[in-house]
Amino acid sequence: MSENTSAPDSQTAPASTPQARRAAVVINPMKAPAGDFKADFHRLCETEGWAEPLWLETTAEDTGLGQARQALGAGVDVVIAAGGDGTVRCVAEVLAGTGTPMGLVPLGTGNLLARNLGIDITDPLAASRGVLNGTESSVDVVKAVLDHSEDEQLFLVMAGLGYDAAIMANTVDELKDRVGWLAYVEAGIRHLPGKPVKAEISLDGQPAVTRRMRSVMVGNCGKIMGGVEIFPDARVDDGILDVVILAPAGKLGWLNVLAGVFGRKDSRNASVEYFTGKSAEITLDQEQEFQLDGDHLGKAKHLKVTVEPGALALRMAAG
Repeated sequence: MSENTSAPDSQTAPASTPQARRAAVVINPMKAPAGDFKADFHRLCETEGWAEPLWLETTAEDTGLGQARQALGAGVDVVIAAGGDGTVRCVAEVLAGTGTPMGLVPLGTGNLLARNLGIDITDPLAASRGVLNGTESSVDVVKAVLDHSEDEQLFLVMAGLGYDAAIMANTVDELKDRVGWLAYVEAGIRHLPGKPVKAEISLDGQPAVTRRMRSVMVGNCGKIMGGVEIFPDARVDDGILDVVILAPAGKLGWLNVLAGVFGRKDSRNASVEYFTGKSAEITLDQEQEFQLDGDHLGKAKHLKVTVEPGALALRMAAG
């Protein structure tokens, strides 16, 4: 009795084609570059082998949070924040801790995070290509609680109470459109006069130091407006916050501040003091202007900040 064996199937199932990656773009339409950037970005995705992107425009009512959540729900491979620092903060706030990377196409005036990361701020399409062809890395984010609120706000570059925030609050928008970041210099000169306030600053829960200051800033990156490296030792991925207190005194007070900032920490200067830690709590004796990543957010007397190491994935051109 012979064994009935069937011949092996000569046809094999074709290998499944890997699904093309897809990007979402959360864009502030008020800052869109000249020309048809949307069409240019679609062509770029096609050229680089990416699927048709998800295009989400921010509104006055929703400046990026809802759009970033929509992108995350769609399961895209990267969410690109295309706009100013406010758009970047909103997208990062949603993506932090999720593992989905954020890309940057800087379209604002400050572009603080992009400047610190060395991303091209002059060519949106080149920045877009850097995202699509880039690599992923992790950076720290910082959570801020204002005036003992139950709500947390995220920032990536810096927070400030006092003089620096007053500059952000009083910069002339029309001047920003004409001369860019130099408009902040004009506002800074206008606000040089002013009275110091009493501040108590505690790092990592340690006993507070008391100073009379014009400004206290907490940094996650080194550079601020105009490329000034006010936090010389800050790194966006070191898990450490850098705190600087500006306390000009006397007729030469602001000259001493400039010497302290541009002279770094090599020389002792009572007008500029630096501290580091993983958390900081700042209490003022009277309300001061407040800003996050260059966005003025009102006034406050108390600020608590905590770093979350490596919480945000970034996708950008290598190096």
